[in-house]
Order: sequence, then structure tokens, then C-alpha cells
Amino acid sequence: MNKIYVEISKLTNQFRKIAYSYSNDTNKIKEAVQELMLYFLQMNQETLKNIYEKDGIDGIKKYGAVALRRALTSKRSNFYYKYQKYYTHIDTYSSNSTQGTDLYIGKKDLYNLPNETIENPQWVQLEKIDEELEKLHWYDKGIFKLYYYEGNTLDSLAAKTRISRNSLFTTIDKIREILKKKLNE
Repeated sequence: MNKIYVEISKLTNQFRKIAYSYSNDTNKIKEAVQELMLYFLQMNQETLKNIYEKDGIDGIKKYGAVALRRALTSKRSNFYYKYQKYYTHIDTYSSNSTQGTDLYIGKKDLYNLPNETIENPQWVQLEKIDEELEKLHWYDKGIFKLYYYEGNTLDSLAAKTRISRNSLFTTIDKIREILKKKLNE
């Protein structure tokens, strides 16, 4: 398998040339090719070996070209969700900000982000909830976190902890009431 991986690593520049037919952004191309290399390392070794034995390095190159095309053009690809969707959001946010110089306007770069911090009221509320939870008894805090933070249902939580469902409900309901009183003050 090491021989196949060495051959794949030699194809890096060819994969970059292939990726240029789908995008002109060098950072995006480098990320896509890097993800492709990671994909080859994580894919089923038998499948990779079969491709190599059947078609040789050309088969690997064709397989990689198809994977790159999907990564760079499909909104359902892992690459899109991992990189492109996130950076597109940053780019649209940063292109709306003004930096005072025409050099940075419209340039897609992480340095275009404004220095101001925007407080999200939901995060502030969650921080208040966490502060209030820290003041509670360890048992109450633990049950509440297991229920809300880990997304357990009462039945699954009862099965995991071997505490009766009714007792769990009573505890969670009591904590809800305490939090409502503390946060509405």
C-alpha cells in the first residue's frame, strides 16, 4: 500500500491542474487537493488496490479527477460543507464591511473581517444558564446537562442512569422553574 500512496503523492501537481478547470481560487484548490489526499488515505484499501491493479496510475488519476470535480462543484460534497460554505459566509460578511482602503474591498481574505465583536443574545442567555447551573447541586446540574445538552429523552436517560422516569421528570421540571425565576429577574 505504501507504494500506491507514494504514487498518489506524486500526482499532487496534476490534481491541482485538474482543479484549475473548476476554480481559479488557489486557496480553494489547495484545500480541495489536500482533502483528496486525505480521502485516498481514508478510503477502503482494497478498493484503492483494485483500482491501482486494474488501471494503474491512470485509474487513480481518473478517480481523483472525478472526486475533485464533485468536491469543487457539488453543494452536497463534504468539501463544500467543510470549507466552502463556511468561507463563503465569511467572504459575504467581509465584503460588506468597509476598511477605508480600496485595496481590501472585495478581496476574499480573512483579514477583511471587522475588528468589532457582535454579541449574540442567544449565547449570552446560554452563558447565564450555565452560570446558574453551576450554583445548583451536582445531581441536578448533571441530570439537566444530560437531558438538554446531550439530547437524551427521558426514557433513554432513565435507561442510562437507572433512575425512574418520573424522578427525572420532576428534577428537570424543578430546574426549569429555578432557571426561569433566576433569568427573568
